[in-house]
Amino acid sequence: MFDTTPSLQCGKYTLNLDAPRIMAIINVTPDSFSDGGHLASVQQAIDFALRAVEQGAHMLDVGGESTRPNARPVSIDEELSRVIPVIEALAARVEVPISIDTSKPQVMRAAVAAGANFINDVFALRNDGALDAAAELGVPVCLMHMLGSPQTMQQDAHYDDVLVQVRQFLTERIFACEMSGIPKKNIVIDPGFGFGKQLEHNLALLANLEYFIQLGVPVLAGVSRKSMIGHITGRALEQRVVGSAAAALIAAQNGARIIRVHDVAETKDALAVLAAVQGAARKDHSLKAKPSIQWPDED
Repeated sequence: MFDTTPSLQCGKYTLNLDAPRIMAIINVTPDSFSDGGHLASVQQAIDFALRAVEQGAHMLDVGGESTRPNARPVSIDEELSRVIPVIEALAARVEVPISIDTSKPQVMRAAVAAGANFINDVFALRNDGALDAAAELGVPVCLMHMLGSPQTMQQDAHYDDVLVQVRQFLTERIFACEMSGIPKKNIVIDPGFGFGKQLEHNLALLANLEYFIQLGVPVLAGVSRKSMIGHITGRALEQRVVGSAAAALIAAQNGARIIRVHDVAETKDALAVLAAVQGAARKDHSLKAKPSIQWPDED
């Protein structure tokens, strides 16, 4: 079963997961769904990442290829030119783990050599050579569920039972990792909100995260600014900060240990409130559990 106080060894950093941790999204892409072009230059990405750490990010997730619906695939060389300078600069300046958001084994190897110490793969290491690369590199990996590919995932998102089918997929990928030499202590799973899911699927996953926690590995939740927030609130992308923070809070309440976000400061505040309330609840329970004092009868 799942250790209630797990941790991930990300290179020289131990990421304690005794409480939800914030992963800041650093998209070095011109076409990401939420912030495409906002961090298109290396310096913009570095500056944004440094601010995210100042605001309370516990780790940084650097990506150089958009995975939004119908995103254009990029070449290995193009992806490397986007992410490697950012990772090299951040590795020399921050004291938090750096994740590489990629599905290409060549990029995984180059990124880890540049200073990354976590792999976040939306294809769950299914591309040729990805399992072997991750096993050789020895860093923690996040396996995400996606129905199809970014080019097809929203065309016919149908499930007989989304919870059962997503869990079965993740169970199989955990097994594939272990058979390839990746220890379970290095595995994180992500149900893949918005990746081949309609609103009802996303809500079912968010409401039932404990179903995935039962697999015995930490759960990462990435709900920030996604279409599910837009459908619920009616807000445009740039107006989904509050809705995203609320969804992050629910994910944390339901057991997610890594929350992947665009808006670090707002998420940190929401999680701080949750931690305070949970702490007060535990203290109150402890007080109630103590036996009452019995005073001796007076003569």
